[in-house]
Amino acid sequence: MTAFSILLFVGTFALSLWATWRVKATYAKYSQVPSSVGLSGADVAAHILQRAGIGDIQIVESNQLLGDHYDPMNRRLVLSSDNFRGTSTAAMGVAAHECGHAIQHKLAYAPLGWRMASVHLVGFANMAVAFLPIFGFVTHMLRPMLIILCFAWAIIMVFNLITLPVEFDASARAKRILGEMGFYRSQADAEGVNKVLDAAALTYVAAFITSLGYLLYYLLPLLGGGRRNWD
Repeated sequence: MTAFSILLFVGTFALSLWATWRVKATYAKYSQVPSSVGLSGADVAAHILQRAGIGDIQIVESNQLLGDHYDPMNRRLVLSSDNFRGTSTAAMGVAAHECGHAIQHKLAYAPLGWRMASVHLVGFANMAVAFLPIFGFVTHMLRPMLIILCFAWAIIMVFNLITLPVEFDASARAKRILGEMGFYRSQADAEGVNKVLDAAALTYVAAFITSLGYLLYYLLPLLGGGRRNWD
């Protein structure tokens, strides 16, 4: 294993670990701060969707911690129990963020469409990067392995790149809509929402940097004639 591979693994692992810790710590803090409006995340989401003229999306509860997401295929807005029932500033921010994705879908926001269209392809790419290195080393077919891995990591990297504007835009919409609808009734409301959503954005940045790093890791030996020591 080369010094570069060790640095890449340790660096990206540390970055992802830090981003995940930051999200959990920030969420834990602001999930204890009640919003001034006193509505649950589910109620906040219902008001936002109604204002946006979206009436065909079901708001459902999930037992998965921080498993909040918008499901465009099944027209569902899924909120974890703490956010579905909770009345904290964190719950309000997360619910509004997922509504941001629903609004993107309604408006045919292009990056969201690109991400939705590439989900299955990214699934295959994730399988490739998980199993191909083992196959390549066992069969000693290193160059074909490197070429395929470069394509796979390029797909994942582009997917993560597309995800950045999708997530940043959803958060920006959430912050703006909450302000326009009068959900910010104190400085603590705005601070809680901003801190939680900004921390969540770091995980997507970390994912992009990680995929870019591994793409370069497999691409450089091809550009250099395949002389890197892979033992």
